[in-house]
This record gives sequence, structure tokens and C-alpha cells, in this order.
Amino acid sequence: MARPEKEAVVQEIKEKLQSAKSVILTDYRGLNFEQLTELRKKLRDQSVEYKIFKNTLARIAAKELDLIELEPYLVGPTAMALSYEDPVAPAKTLVDFARTVKLLGLKGGVIEGMVIGAERAKALADIPPRETLLGMLIGNLRSPLYGLAGSLNGIVRGLAIALNQVAQQKSA
Repeated sequence: MARPEKEAVVQEIKEKLQSAKSVILTDYRGLNFEQLTELRKKLRDQSVEYKIFKNTLARIAAKELDLIELEPYLVGPTAMALSYEDPVAPAKTLVDFARTVKLLGLKGGVIEGMVIGAERAKALADIPPRETLLGMLIGNLRSPLYGLAGSLNGIVRGLAIALNQVAQQKSA
């Protein structure tokens, strides 16, 4: 590859790393064409881009972006799963795929500018979807309010009963 072409690829990698919310690096060694096609389809369904770049060019891009911690993961056959919307989507899809196809390996990645290892990438896959987390948050915020409303209602009810009993005693 000529020098300007390499510089263009490095620039493309830099742009993708900067704009992606998450990037998960995988070792695709041993996967056949059908398995790679199936993986790409599953990732595409989640709006995740799956690209293979030369490690040397990816290392240059990572160094220029001060992501030096990413360099140890850029060894051997490496592909990048890039998500521009949901930072958890690539990890979930890749871990699910790796359960069925044991040849796919997670190396590490970058989440919101922070370099993570393979274990943290796998742990990321266990996070519930955003909608579920928002529902849990709303439920947790709503629960104390319901408790407070129930307590206040009980106090008002008790006061009403006491006043009713006093009124009955006075009328008798």
C-alpha cells in the first residue's frame, strides 16, 4: 500500500475510534466465511460496524489518539466492532455469538474513551438494556414516594377515625 493510502486508512481508523461510543476488539482466527458473515449480520442488526484493519495502522491511530493502552490488544488477527449509538450492543452481540461459536475471542476495547480488557468487555455484556435500567431507576425513585403517600394517608385516616369517634361520644 502506498503511503497516502496508509495515511487515509489511519485517518479513517482515528475517526472511527473518536466517534464510536464503544469499540470491542476480537480475535476472529479460525472462523470460516459463513461464520464471519453470520456475525457481521448479527452486529449489523444491532447497528454495529465490524471492520478488519491492519494492526500496524490501528496502532498508529491509537498512538495518535493517546490510546497507548490499546496497543497490546492489537496483535494477531484483530477485528473491531464499532458502535456509534449503544455502547453495550457490540459486547452483548459478540459474547452471545462466542457462546455458540467458541472460536471467537474478545481481546479488549474502548468504551467512551476508556481502554478495557477482555474480562471487562464480557462483564459489559451482562448489563441490562438501557430501557430496563431506566425502568429500574424509575421504580426505585417511585417506591419511596408511594411509601410516603401511604404513610400520610394512614395518618389522615387515623385522624379522621379519631375525630369521628369523638363526634359520636359527644352526640351520645
